Amino acid sequence: MRKRETYPIGPDGAVANGLADPAFGARPGRRGSASSRLASGKQDIVASRPLSWPIFLFLISLLVPWIINIGPMRLSVYRLVLLAWLFPCLVMWLSGKAGRIRLADISLLLYCLWCFLAISMVHGFGYAVQPSGMIFIETMGTYLLARCFIRDADDFHAMVSLFFKLVAFLLPFAVIEAWTGRNWLLSAFSSISRTFPDDYLQPRWGLRRVQSLFEHPILYGVVCASILAPTHLVLGYGKTLARRWSATIVVAAATLLSLSSGPLTALTCQALLLFWYWLFGSITSRWKILCGLLFLMAASIEVLSNRAVPVVFMSYFSFDESSAYMRVLIWRYGTASILNHPLFGIGFNPWNRPDWMTTSIDMYWIVDAVRHGIPAGFFVMFTFFSTYLPVAYRSGLDERTQVYRTAYLMALTGFFLVGWTVYFWNATYVVFIFALGSGAWILDTPQLSKPARAARPGATRAIGAMLPERPN
Repeated sequence: MRKRETYPIGPDGAVANGLADPAFGARPGRRGSASSRLASGKQDIVASRPLSWPIFLFLISLLVPWIINIGPMRLSVYRLVLLAWLFPCLVMWLSGKAGRIRLADISLLLYCLWCFLAISMVHGFGYAVQPSGMIFIETMGTYLLARCFIRDADDFHAMVSLFFKLVAFLLPFAVIEAWTGRNWLLSAFSSISRTFPDDYLQPRWGLRRVQSLFEHPILYGVVCASILAPTHLVLGYGKTLARRWSATIVVAAATLLSLSSGPLTALTCQALLLFWYWLFGSITSRWKILCGLLFLMAASIEVLSNRAVPVVFMSYFSFDESSAYMRVLIWRYGTASILNHPLFGIGFNPWNRPDWMTTSIDMYWIVDAVRHGIPAGFFVMFTFFSTYLPVAYRSGLDERTQVYRTAYLMALTGFFLVGWTVYFWNATYVVFIFALGSGAWILDTPQLSKPARAARPGATRAIGAMLPERPN
């Protein structure tokens, strides 16, 4: 059982026993959750608690690269964890223990069902059982694991904390790999059991592109980059600038060692959003202003340029001209394949392209539409935005939850942009789906009563120097 320690907070933001509010870092070693609010305007701050075992095992399993073959099935350690918790999570979700069933949940479930139907139509029912079953395990299994076991700010903080520790653990090995050109960490695991191969790529800037414990350097970089904003805002909440930035630099350094344009896109995106967040923290409509500027930029590109916005984006976020050109061709031939096979896609058959082009489709947001038809692509995109937008427009949140919400949205924005230049697969795919589900608790957080909302500015002024943003 988790031990909870609560501190009654009055409308003025002070703890009833006269101590400072632990949610804002005034009491070292304690961190609060303002997810439980009383209708009277008072609140209970729940002390930080350990991460639940299912989430702990899942995150640790992502760094175990062993391949386990059971008959025709190719399993990994994280897939075994997802299999073990799939049925309990389904029961919790259906019984309402993960909050109410939401539109994004249904959309993701429809995606899995449509994939089964599409694969059956292209390859036959017998063939469809195994791949569609794995799609369900990795998609709904991962999503529901996050939905069921990350239920408030404390859970979210504990998850980010462990994720950061894993990235920090990989960093020294990544430095050695980049410098020596050998993946010592993967070699150690492969000496015990079978793993995927060491994918040595041509060095850049005299350094090896770090693969670490993932199938490709791009996948390693995407996983590391995904935690930048949460590290800075969630782990840095209530901390000194030195502690906040030291952790952020660790994540940035780990990502940079992948030497891949896709991860650097996610890293740059989150860094720019953090800069905007800091620069215009006193402006309530800062995000609306940013969205307006981005819309005007996109409209200008469409009007003044002879290339589509995605093509322009892919051209500028590449290490070299050849990779940018290849991504443009993937976009053109990929979208042509979607229009030629709009309903059920091409399945796992080769897609139409010149023989000299790569066989992979390095663009996550069109892969499902190419393979399983436009409905599959629609369900994936709809799941993303039916999660992103409700969280973004959620009102009545306490200060801590607002900061965590911002970090969550920044991380998803990074995933969205890098998805136009990278295909998420295996561990990176489940990290993305896990990230989607990990912020649904924000929608289930009770809104502050009006007296409590009116009292927040006074409390914020007292601890304003410790927060990365002024309140809305």
